[in-house]
Order: sequence, then C-alpha cells, then structure tokens
Amino acid sequence: MRTFSITLRILQQVRRDPRTLVMMFFVPMLVLTLLSFIFNGSDYNPKIGVVHVPSNFIHKLEDQDAKVFRYSEYEAYEALRASEVDAVITLKRDIPQIQLEGSDPNKNKAVLAVVQKASQSSAAALQPDVTYVYGYKDMSSFDNFGSTLIGMFVFLFVFLISSVAFLSERTSGTLERLLTTPVYRWEIVLGYLLGFGFLTVIQSALVAWFAIDILDVMMIGSYGLVLLVTILTAMAALSMGISLSTLANNELQIIQLIQVTLVPQVFFSGLFDITAMPVWLQALSRIMPLSYAVDALKMIMIRGKGFSDIAGDVGVLLSLCLVLFAVNTFALKRYRKI
Repeated sequence: MRTFSITLRILQQVRRDPRTLVMMFFVPMLVLTLLSFIFNGSDYNPKIGVVHVPSNFIHKLEDQDAKVFRYSEYEAYEALRASEVDAVITLKRDIPQIQLEGSDPNKNKAVLAVVQKASQSSAAALQPDVTYVYGYKDMSSFDNFGSTLIGMFVFLFVFLISSVAFLSERTSGTLERLLTTPVYRWEIVLGYLLGFGFLTVIQSALVAWFAIDILDVMMIGSYGLVLLVTILTAMAALSMGISLSTLANNELQIIQLIQVTLVPQVFFSGLFDITAMPVWLQALSRIMPLSYAVDALKMIMIRGKGFSDIAGDVGVLLSLCLVLFAVNTFALKRYRKI
C-alpha cells in the first residue's frame, strides 16, 4: 500500500508538469522524424557546370539526374570558387577536363560516377583529366568532417557545462545572495560570461590545436581565424546555456530543455548532408547557430578562405552573443528589479 502511494505521488507530480510530459513523448518522435528525413532522403544530385560541352553530352548528364548549368569560362571559375557547383566540365581536344570543387569527398564521387555513366559510349571520355580546387584526390572523410566536429564539440560541451553550472548557481542560492548586493544585473551576466568565458577560450584553443596538430585534420587557412571562430562558437554556446538555465527550475527540466536545443543543432550543423531534404526543412539550418560556426570553419580549414569570406558567419555569432547578453540581463529581472 505504501509503495502504491509513492507510485501515485510520482505520477501526480509528473502530471502536474506538462513540460515533462511533452519532453517524454514529443522529443523522441521529433528525433525520429528528423532522422527519417535525413536517411530516407533522395540520392544527391550533383550540380555540374559545363563550358563548351556538346548538347548530347549535357543531355546524358541530365538523364543521370545531374543539375547542369551552362557557363562561360570566367563564370564557371567563379561559380566553382564560390562552391555554387560541385564541378565544372570543359572539353579540350575531345578530352573532358573535370575540375572538382573538392571539399566534400562524397560529392566528388557523385560527380565522377555521373560523368562516367554519361560518357560510357566514348572511349576517350573514360579517362578524364581531373583536378581539384579544394581538397585532394584521397581526401579522407575525417578531413571533411574534422572542421564540423571541432565546432560541434566546442559548442556542445560548453553549452552543457554552462547551462548546468548556472542552474547550480541558482538552486544553491549563490545567485540570490549575489542579487541582494548593489551590483547591476548586466554586471552579474558579464561576470559570469567572463568567468566561464576564460575557461572556454582555453578549451577552444586546446580543441583546435589537438585536432589540427595532433590528429592532422586538413588545415589550409589561418589558425588565428580558426581560433576566432571557435571562441565565438563557445561564447554563443555559453550565452545560450545561461539563457536556457533561466527557464528551468530543476535538473530534470534543464536536461529536457538541453535535449530539445541540442538535437536540432547536431542534425543541421553539417554532420549530415541535408541537401536531399525538403527545402523548407533545409531552411531550419539557418536559425541554428552551430551551422554558421561549422560553415566558417569549413571555409577556413578546407577552402583556405580569409576573414572577408567568413565575415557573415562571424557577424551572426557575434550578434547572437550580444542579443543573448541583453536577454540574460532582462531575465534576471524576475529575481530582482534593479
């Protein structure tokens, strides 16, 4: 009878917490839905630019479901450098010259497979001249995903630690005692950001150094820019973690909120190819902070781009930090109106 009473109390407690009920039943279905879109998507159709290529060969490429774009030589070069197409094909002395964008080994294989099938009737076309704008022929998957993993691990670990640590500050009464002092709310938020931020800078530098110098992940661009992006990524995760912790009243709720926040970040960060997913679902990646960090790291590490090429991504991460700083400052108003 006493065991039944305890069981009934637990069930009533959960029933009065609709957030827990939603997380228990909704989040697993959300994760399964995202996985179904990712793994049940259609095959990737490569984007190929052509310059002075016969129409019959273009039709053969299109029969293989390739997306073909006709360019002049200058336009093709610019499109390839901007990663707008996966490859550019030109014909010189009846031999196809295939210039691959090269940053994604899977897309490289898709382009070469399509070209091979389209040129089966031509013996000369079976041995094309292949060059790479970025990457190289035997580029490994780890080189491709290395930049993604750096951004992801920095974001995830900082986010987890900061959200749980700030909740602990609240539940232990430390934050409440601090709010009884004359210090302003923005000073409290800035203090937490600087305190945790010092550790995140060390973590970001250590992760980037270990991946590049020890694990030998492909690195073409500036190490300083990599460090800048990883620090901004960590600060954005730190700000999001503090914001999230203000919405939770206990450890169970913070774990539930972490699941909802982190799962979409992982799926839309670039670890999985989302180009075969519906367009409206691909658009979700543009509201995921981690996608901007990963995009910037890929531009630097694989394509060797400079600051001007990643300025947009850096601007988004910096803006997010500033916005969340204001949000976190305002959120403390619920504890003290100063």
